[in-house]
Amino acid sequence: MIHSLEFSESDFIKISRLVYEQCGINLHDGKKELVKARLGKRIRAGNFSSFRDYFEYVLQDHSGEEMIQLLDSISTNFTHFFRENQHFEFLKQEVLTAKKTRAGGSKRLRIWSAGCSTGEEPYTIAITLLETMPPGSGWDMKILATDLSTKVLATAQAGVYLREKVQNLPLDLIRKYFLRGENRWQNYVKIKPQAKSLVSFKRLNFMESFSFNEPFDCIFCRNVMIYFDKETRSNLVNRFYEQLDKGGIFFIGHSESLSGLDHPFQYVKPAIYRK
Repeated sequence: MIHSLEFSESDFIKISRLVYEQCGINLHDGKKELVKARLGKRIRAGNFSSFRDYFEYVLQDHSGEEMIQLLDSISTNFTHFFRENQHFEFLKQEVLTAKKTRAGGSKRLRIWSAGCSTGEEPYTIAITLLETMPPGSGWDMKILATDLSTKVLATAQAGVYLREKVQNLPLDLIRKYFLRGENRWQNYVKIKPQAKSLVSFKRLNFMESFSFNEPFDCIFCRNVMIYFDKETRSNLVNRFYEQLDKGGIFFIGHSESLSGLDHPFQYVKPAIYRK
């Protein structure tokens, strides 16, 4: 049925404008077929007669629930444990080790995984923290993990993954931080409580204001800003800057760059910046 539905240029423009206004994602012409395929599933599930009918329904849904479903359908989520591992080595060697050796320094540590997807990134951060600042060392450590998509947040909060997701990790880390499933869960692993307890999850749209009680030592926003236009990226980067403590570290994806953006960050090395 979906293949017979017309997805006109007008439909695409209306939807892409709405998505941009709501969350800053820039859907250029090359994304037209992706949008058609992903929203086609929502149209089939809701028995809508056309893309135009679905668009009107989203606008008229004052609960905002269908807007969340639309954005969930559009957003792209790909990640894995210890993705771009140089960042976690830098976190361990340059950030955490420096904090440990600083005499009389605060034992408070706050990290934000902005765009956490299905949770592999914040759990990787948690493992890195526990390997460097083991339990009982007196450190107050918290990780905030946020994402636009309620669907991926549900997966992240559950902390359950196919075993193939961890097959390339060192065996000692798998044993320390993952539980192996049994019976019908035999092909799955689950994050152990010691790592899971460090992470709190929250839905957050980057277009909304940030209201955090305390500054962060590090912010990870990797492979997210590639979906935004230059103006949105520039605005967002400066807002991240304001959320960091002095000397705080900002990590972006290796496919991204702050080049050409107006920002106050100090360059450290590729994809790593300091306040």
